[in-house]
Amino acid sequence: MSSAALPSHDSHGVAHHADAHGHGHSASFLSTYVFSLDHKVIGIQFLFSTLIWFLIGGLLALAVRWQIAWPWSPVPGLAHLYTAEGGQMSPEAYTMLFTMHATVMIFLVIIPILAGAFGNFLIPLMIGADDMAFPTLNMLSYWFMWPAFICFGASFFVEGGASAAGWTSYPPLSVVKTATPGSLNGQTLWLLGLTFVGVSSMMGSVNYMTTIILMRAPGMTMFRMPLTIWGMFITAVLQAFALPVLTAAGFMQLMDREMGTGFFTAEGNVVNNFSVSAGGGQPLLWQHLFWFYSHPAVYIMILPAMGMVSDILSCFARKPIFGYKPMVYSIAGIAGLGFIVWGHHMFVSGMNPALGMTFMVSTMMIALPSAIKTFNWLGTIWGGKIQYTTPMLFALSFVSMFIIGGLSGIFMAATPVDIFIHDTYFIVAHFHYVLFAGTAMGVWGAIYFWFPKMFGRMMNEFWGKVHFLLTFIFLNGTFFPMHILGAGGFPRRLADAYHYELFQHMQPLNAFMTWCAIGMVATQIIFAINFFYSMFYGPVAGRNPWKANGLEWSAPSPPGHGNFDFQPIIYRGPYEYGSPETTEDYYPQIQPPPPGAKPAVEHH
Repeated sequence: MSSAALPSHDSHGVAHHADAHGHGHSASFLSTYVFSLDHKVIGIQFLFSTLIWFLIGGLLALAVRWQIAWPWSPVPGLAHLYTAEGGQMSPEAYTMLFTMHATVMIFLVIIPILAGAFGNFLIPLMIGADDMAFPTLNMLSYWFMWPAFICFGASFFVEGGASAAGWTSYPPLSVVKTATPGSLNGQTLWLLGLTFVGVSSMMGSVNYMTTIILMRAPGMTMFRMPLTIWGMFITAVLQAFALPVLTAAGFMQLMDREMGTGFFTAEGNVVNNFSVSAGGGQPLLWQHLFWFYSHPAVYIMILPAMGMVSDILSCFARKPIFGYKPMVYSIAGIAGLGFIVWGHHMFVSGMNPALGMTFMVSTMMIALPSAIKTFNWLGTIWGGKIQYTTPMLFALSFVSMFIIGGLSGIFMAATPVDIFIHDTYFIVAHFHYVLFAGTAMGVWGAIYFWFPKMFGRMMNEFWGKVHFLLTFIFLNGTFFPMHILGAGGFPRRLADAYHYELFQHMQPLNAFMTWCAIGMVATQIIFAINFFYSMFYGPVAGRNPWKANGLEWSAPSPPGHGNFDFQPIIYRGPYEYGSPETTEDYYPQIQPPPPGAKPAVEHH
């Protein structure tokens, strides 16, 4: 940020410099929009890329759902790919589709849209910095995603097709090339793509931590930071400590496949009459290494959304966040406990019961900080002057759906219950309620909330609410019946479970869920039209259309290079709504207190 020129002041006492940052600089199209060093452009690049992969992941899900609902009937749009099978999807293709659906949604959508898109766009704006600490590293973090895009995309077109080992990629089938068609080159590309995603995330993680620790504006103490920034900060810490383990494990699996090492293959292993050359390894080692990253990754996929939803709830309830510091400690507690519970994914692996008990108890302890957050969200909206805007509806939905997903998680934490439901649709219901009904609803809320800051225009409220309503109905129609299927023992990952007579009566319910899934994907057309139309023709937003307190709302919409046209000085936290010190019901962080006023009370 610059402090070169004397500022002028507006009605809130906001100081404005006459010269904006970077004005007058000439830059080429490539350096401005392609290989940009500006955190906002990089954030929007992440946003567009992940939304495209969101569509691809959704279409893969529809193909999976079609096979489950109407097994062996030609899949609309894909039948020409399976002419040798009379238009039917093969079991191998089904396995490949659900593997790549999960891979795309987790590694190319949820993680990069939260940390990559919103982390990049919001962190410097919300803490008063002019950019990230390492802009070139930031640019590279986006462009290192492209080799991953290419690897995952190209894997569909190589011999044997894309990976079919599940997103968990368990050995020995993922290590032995002759195990399944997807174990050929598709699995190698999957591992390479995963490595590039890991390198990209690590670059972002280092940048976020450094920026938040070192580049906050004067007065922006750690406990004056918005919860969005706390979510991003703790997520970056999680990535820094957990990601190297998965990256190393990925290299080890690559070496097993390409160099004949035996980290994950047992002695005397024979698959499809093919004897594995090297042995002496341990397939369970992969599970430990994979889940040591991938359980914290569950929180990487939701903590930023929790922070963003907290900001939205406080703004539209026109109330301070209830229990700011407990919210911060809860985020940290969830992250800390997340490192010691990976074994609950392995209850069915033959684990020592005493060890299983340890993982069970530690897993259940996560319910405590999670409950604190839920209680505080309810406390925030209780008695508030709630404005039912589109972002608020999505934020309220996030809280509701997270409660359902969290409660179903308690069943899985209990070892005896998990052993029964582990390979059933109850698990599928749980993680879709947390990661889709939870995180995705938070992401949509965040897009509607910060769209004016990104593009300087407002999205259409009416069509936003239509988008919310239909998405809410269809997602519950899709995912809630999965609990019923799971309680009945309906298995995951079978192309046709109706070979078993006890599951045949569940086909109509699966058909209903598939129609809801089709409706849910189709509803996103409304969102896409609203998004792109509003970018060019939406009403001009101004700096602070929501009358919010956060620092980012003091910058121009959209912010220019360097973000702020004044030197931001922070006087209070971002949740001072309804303060007696001002006649408005909001109190921006940069507005000086009136003369003679006592220092603002900090959050507790």
